[in-house]
Amino acid sequence: MTKEFQNKVVFITGAAHGQGRTTALAFAKEGAKVAALDIAKPLPYPAYSLGTNEELVSLKKEIESLGSEALILNGDVRNNQEIKKAVEDTVSKFGRIDVLFNNAGICAYGLSHELTEEAWDSMIDINLKGSWIVGKHIIPIMIGQKSGVIINNSSIAGLRGMNRLSHYAASKWGLTGLSKSWAIELAPFGIRVNSLHPTGVNTPMNDGLAAMEGATPIEIAERSAGNLLPVPWVETEDVANSVLFLASDKSRYITGAEFVLDAGLLTR
Repeated sequence: MTKEFQNKVVFITGAAHGQGRTTALAFAKEGAKVAALDIAKPLPYPAYSLGTNEELVSLKKEIESLGSEALILNGDVRNNQEIKKAVEDTVSKFGRIDVLFNNAGICAYGLSHELTEEAWDSMIDINLKGSWIVGKHIIPIMIGQKSGVIINNSSIAGLRGMNRLSHYAASKWGLTGLSKSWAIELAPFGIRVNSLHPTGVNTPMNDGLAAMEGATPIEIAERSAGNLLPVPWVETEDVANSVLFLASDKSRYITGAEFVLDAGLLTR
C-alpha cells in the first residue's frame, strides 16, 4: 500500500525532541524524507534543556529504521546564513521541499514590565523572526515547484492574552499574522499556509518550564491550561496527527486558517 507522503520532503525545525521529533517520525512512517534541524545546544535564555546533537543522531537512526531517509542539520533559526546553508543542503540531497513545519520555539515566564531586553528579544527572535527566516529560504523553492505546504506552530497564546507570558503571546500572535499573510501571498503559487494552536503539550519544554517555576508539570498544567476536556495537556502525537492532516490532500482547500488543538480551552 502506498504511504501518504511517499517521496515527499519535509523540513522540520526544532526536530531533536518533543513535538518536532514525534512529527518527524510520523512523516517518516508515511514515507516522507525528513530534513531535521535543531540548534542542538544550550541557550542562555531560557534556562532549560533544549534538544541535543545526540537526539538528532538517534532521530536519524529511527527514521532510517522506518525505511525512510533523513538529513540532520545543526542550525539556529535566528542565523540567516546557517538556515540558508541548511536549506541548500536539503535541496542538494533531496531535490525539493514539499512541507515546512516551523516548530522551533521557546517559552518562559515573566511579568512584562520585569522582562529583560534579552528575554524579550530572544522570544521574538526565535519564535517569530526565526520562522520568517526559515520561510524566506524555503518559500522560493516552493514557488518554483508551484506547490508546498507550510504549518507554523503557534499556540493558544497566539489567539489570547496570557498572564506572565506577554512576550510569548506577542511572538505567537505575530506567527498567526505571518501565517495569514503568507497564505495570501502564496496562494497564487499553489502553496497553502496554516497556523497550529495547541494547548499545553507533554514535552521536555513543559518539564523545563515547571522546573523553572519550582513546580511539577502537572501543577503547571492545572494552573494555566483550563482545558474543557479532562486532560492536563495534549500529547506530541496529537500535534503530529494535526500537522500530517494539514500537510495532506485531505486539507487541500484549507489555507490561512487557525487550526486549534486546545482540548476546548478557548471555548471558556
